[in-house]
Order: sequence, then structure tokens, then C-alpha cells
Amino acid sequence: MLFSDIIGQEAIKEQLRQTVHSQRLPHAQLFSGVEGVGKLPLALAYARYINCENRNKQDSCGNCPSCIKFNKMVHPDLHFVFPIVKNDAKKMTVCDNFLADFREAVLTNPYLTVNTWLNQIGEGKQGQIYTNEGDEIIRKLNLKTYESEYKIMIIWAPEKMHESCANRVLKIIEEPPPKTIFLLISDTPDEIIGTIQSRVQRISIPPINVKDLVAHAQNRYTLPTDELQLLARMAQGSWSHMQALVEQTDEMKINFERFIQLMRLSWALNVKELRAWVDELVAAGREEEKQFLQYAQRMIRENFVLHLKQPTLSYMSQQEQAFAKNFSQFINERNILDIMDELALAEAQIEQNGNGKIILLDLSIKLYRLLKK
Repeated sequence: MLFSDIIGQEAIKEQLRQTVHSQRLPHAQLFSGVEGVGKLPLALAYARYINCENRNKQDSCGNCPSCIKFNKMVHPDLHFVFPIVKNDAKKMTVCDNFLADFREAVLTNPYLTVNTWLNQIGEGKQGQIYTNEGDEIIRKLNLKTYESEYKIMIIWAPEKMHESCANRVLKIIEEPPPKTIFLLISDTPDEIIGTIQSRVQRISIPPINVKDLVAHAQNRYTLPTDELQLLARMAQGSWSHMQALVEQTDEMKINFERFIQLMRLSWALNVKELRAWVDELVAAGREEEKQFLQYAQRMIRENFVLHLKQPTLSYMSQQEQAFAKNFSQFINERNILDIMDELALAEAQIEQNGNGKIILLDLSIKLYRLLKK
């Protein structure tokens, strides 16, 4: 990944380049921002730029021995940590067991999301960076560099580190081996343990602007410019969301139908059909449950905006807008905060391995009361 391959983010690119030019490289940085804004691509391009043998003022050369290895993410001084779904039967408990799949996934789509990755390897199961990874991190970083001046450890989704693993990472961040750089990448940085947060330099990656999203999309899709502009606004600065909107993924369609069903069944308090709805979603796995609840929160927000008669601030597809035309009247000042709180609470409880059937059925009953306000 070169800086030139990244969508927009020119100010951040220049900030990163300047740390190299000035030879003031922070040993631990945290790239934070919503998914799809380019945190992982920026980290990869930055790591390449640091170790490039013939870099120029703007980018890596792309041709030196270091860059050739970075093309396939196989540089021996570049290390990766990322959430996995372990397989105890096959003794697959560390990232290296999944490294070939991870490289392929990122090279195919550098804007890969954590949920997409976990669905690919775990069929809807929740992922984690497990305890054993802490020993692997220490082992790798205590080795001498093979070819380059710096060893670089990219930790993707550090908020998913097991507590014991996070404590080991904290220790090595506090006392890093010479010429070692940590690049942490997080969609939810406030979920990282506070002691790590306080020891890294945070770089907030902003949403990609609409103009850059549209320009990139025009090189990949054949949709009219005005339609791409609408989708870019709806994507709210995320290329991952832009891709999902343009390609109308099955997941989005499924969540939209689930949302309609939940709202209608909750309004009518049809307990029998609500139980069937809950059973179907729970069968899809915890990651699917969390994704739906995140989608539902977005839809509630958008419907409230529409209720306030601010259509220019609404970011919904045509299908979502058609449903919201009538549904938005039920999302108002009296219930918006409570509904959002209940959806967020349900997501947090599922994240903490709560019983999905109980949580979702309880949510639907609460929605019955709240939608009537």
C-alpha cells in the first residue's frame, strides 16, 4: 500500500511523512476513527515509507527490495496482530495461524472491516486477541531486525485484546526494544485499556470527504455522478460504507428487512412472531446480532432527523427512505433517547456474551412501550 493508493486523507499523509523526514518517529501511535476511513491502509503505507530504501518526499519508491516485500505484506520486520476466532482442536490460538488468510484479505481489500474479517474466518463468532498472543508479541520484538532499520508491529483492533495480553503489550510499550514502532488501529479507541491509551500518541483519522469518495467510486463503478454523490453523503466519510451502499450487499438488505420486522412486531407486541424473529437472529451468531443493533441505531437516528423535517441531513437509501416516510412519525423527542439507549445497551450486553434470546426479546418488549410515546 502506497500513500498514493489511499483515498483522500492528504493532511494525515503529510503529518506521517513529516515524522519520517524529521526523524522523530513516535514509538507508539494509535490511529483512531470510524471504520472505512483508511486507518489500516495508512498504517501499511506509513510502515512501508519508514522502511523504504529509496523514498521520495511524497511516497515510497515501490521498487526497492523492502517495497517488493511490502507489496505482499511479507517483510520480515513487519508484524501483525489482529482478532481471530481460535480453534482449540487444531491448536490455532495465535495470529500466525491465520496470517496467510489475513494477508490475502487485506491485499484484496485494504479497507477491510473487523466484522468482515471475523465473518470470513469465524462464521459469525466473536473474535478476540487471545492471551497467547502476548508471548508471541514479546518473542518477535525481542528478535533483531532482519533487513530494515525498524521493526514495526501493527495491532489491528487492540480493543479486542484479552486483558492479560493487553497487560503484556503495555509492558513492552513502556519499555520497547530499540528501533521498534507500534501502530495501533482502532474503530473504538475508548475501549482500549486506559493505561495503553495514555502511553500512545493518538492520531484521529477524519471521515473521507465526499469529493474524494465520489472520485474513487467513479473509477470502480458505472453509476451516475449524482447518484454516487448521494451515496457518498450517506456513507458519512467511510469507503467501507460506500462500497456496501453501492453494491447493496445482502447483509444490508437482510438488516433492513430485520429492522422493519422488529419495529412492526414490537408495535403490535406479537410475542409469538417476535420469538421466531429473535430465534432467527440469534441463530445467525453474535456478530450478526451486533451488526443488526448497530444498523438499527443508525436507522433510528435517521428517522428522527426525518421527523424533524430535515431531509437534507438524512442519509438513507431509497428503500430506507420509503419505509421512513411513515415510520419516522413514531420517532420523536419523547422516545428517541430511550430507544437509542436500549439499542446500545442490548449491543453492549451481547458483546459481553449475554443471552441473545433474553436480551433481544426484552428489547422488543421495551420498544413496544417506547414506540407508543
